[in-house]
Amino acid sequence: MLNVPSQSFPAPRSQQRVAAGGRSKVPLKQGRSLMDWIRLTKSGKDLTGLKGRLIEVTEEELKKHNKKDDCWVCIRGFVYNVSPYMEYHPGGEDELMRAAGSDGTELFDQVHRWVNYESMLKECLVGRMAVKPTVLKDYREEEKKVLNGMLPKSQVTETLAKEGPSYPSYDWFQTDSLVTIAIYTKQKDINLDSIIVDHQDDSFRAETIIKDHLYLIHIGLSHEVQEDFSVRVIESVGKIEIVLKKKENTSWNFLGHPLENHHSLIPRKDTGLYYRKCQLISKEDVTHDTRLFCLMLPPSTHLQVPIGQHVYLRLPITGTEIVKPYTPISGSLFSEFKEPVLPNNKYIYFLIKIYPTGLFTPELDRLQIGDFVSVSSPEGNFKISAFQELEDLFLLAAGTGFTPMVKILNYALTDIPTLRKVKLMFFNKTEDDIIWRSQLEKLAFKDKRLDVEFVLSAPTSEWNGKQGHISPALLSEFFKRNLDKSKVLVCICGPVPFTEQGIRLECSGTISAHRNLHLLGSSNSPASASQITGTYRLLHDLNFSKNEIHSFTA
Repeated sequence: MLNVPSQSFPAPRSQQRVAAGGRSKVPLKQGRSLMDWIRLTKSGKDLTGLKGRLIEVTEEELKKHNKKDDCWVCIRGFVYNVSPYMEYHPGGEDELMRAAGSDGTELFDQVHRWVNYESMLKECLVGRMAVKPTVLKDYREEEKKVLNGMLPKSQVTETLAKEGPSYPSYDWFQTDSLVTIAIYTKQKDINLDSIIVDHQDDSFRAETIIKDHLYLIHIGLSHEVQEDFSVRVIESVGKIEIVLKKKENTSWNFLGHPLENHHSLIPRKDTGLYYRKCQLISKEDVTHDTRLFCLMLPPSTHLQVPIGQHVYLRLPITGTEIVKPYTPISGSLFSEFKEPVLPNNKYIYFLIKIYPTGLFTPELDRLQIGDFVSVSSPEGNFKISAFQELEDLFLLAAGTGFTPMVKILNYALTDIPTLRKVKLMFFNKTEDDIIWRSQLEKLAFKDKRLDVEFVLSAPTSEWNGKQGHISPALLSEFFKRNLDKSKVLVCICGPVPFTEQGIRLECSGTISAHRNLHLLGSSNSPASASQITGTYRLLHDLNFSKNEIHSFTA
């Protein structure tokens, strides 16, 4: 997956922050894997100590349970006894103890927000936090206040931070057969990637990404509509129009009633992940252990994953929902390799390496055509503006770390008029491991701006190309600008140790000038942390400025 943080790498909620930034993975004892934990939760053993009872927990009671063998943690109002999970936690016992006897929601969101804790810890549920009674909202009164999507000015002021974007608004109008919902974002950088729409039965949900915030319209529609709809963006004024088709040509007196978080503008870091079920349409071999999966979005969904962002795939495995992040790709590097070409707005492609001893990918590989996978809304902070006026693009990829490069290559070669040169150095173990080799070679032959070099760490005697690992000797020639003062972007995709070492170097100040390096970390890749250290030092020696080097996570 790809993430570009504004202040630090990796992003606070990114997968790499989970693996490296906020905590370190610790060696687990034999018999303490995720699958072992799932087996324990299915064993019928009392993991709460309450013999199946659910209780209300006061703050005073929660504070008492703050020891390793008696550890209760509150997450979003639910209290869990996590003592049985201590030895199974990949981040170690000390990490769990940071939230012992307290509300751990904020800590959880910093490193685990994508994890389905309700499923993982359901057998550890102690009960709910005791809360003071609150006055329930009268949604009829609420609808009167939120007239055509406009909040009273006093509420807008309280809701938004001073530095946040202007509060959006919405309106709706109808014809005999159509209902149009118009969203006024008050921003000019809105496009079709910025809006995500899902409607099911009478529930309508539209998420609009506005800078670092998410504006949500969430309505229970007053009448039924058809599954298909259209979305139009008027970029010059930041207006979005969502056109719904009525099932019956009758006049609507009102649009509907507000549902949870309707008409709210929330920082993206504070929003939960929303999933929709996507159908597996095709699955084909790319290499001996890598598959190309094509998933079809529901007809009632509009979702386009922007360059530099990732989604989460969720599958139920032995009764527990397991979630993994992946970067969607294009169906091919250019259209003639894929006939007929499926429309990008309804299909999502993933290049995924299958690990025979893994938990998630073998289950994914066992899916049959027509089965369903839950797919989240996109995440990531990468801004397409990083490509503006770009002249030289350097890409380093190792193994399946190539996947985030696919959309970058497609975009760079078709949508950047100032681009002079793209250089890709692709590291693999053997020739059989090279993903889309023929496509890359044909694309380089077709577009002379692209140079591709394959580097193998375990080649056969017949291999005539470059071999070895990432090293200054290999990269000193690779990192040559087209012109001395050309605008440059460097994107690197390597293994988790690569990412961890990058963070250590950044924090220590070794590469502080290059904190925005596009770093794409992939646990599948063969490069080592020590080899990556040389990459950073070389970039530093070559005087790349911080505006030319950015950070990704894959």
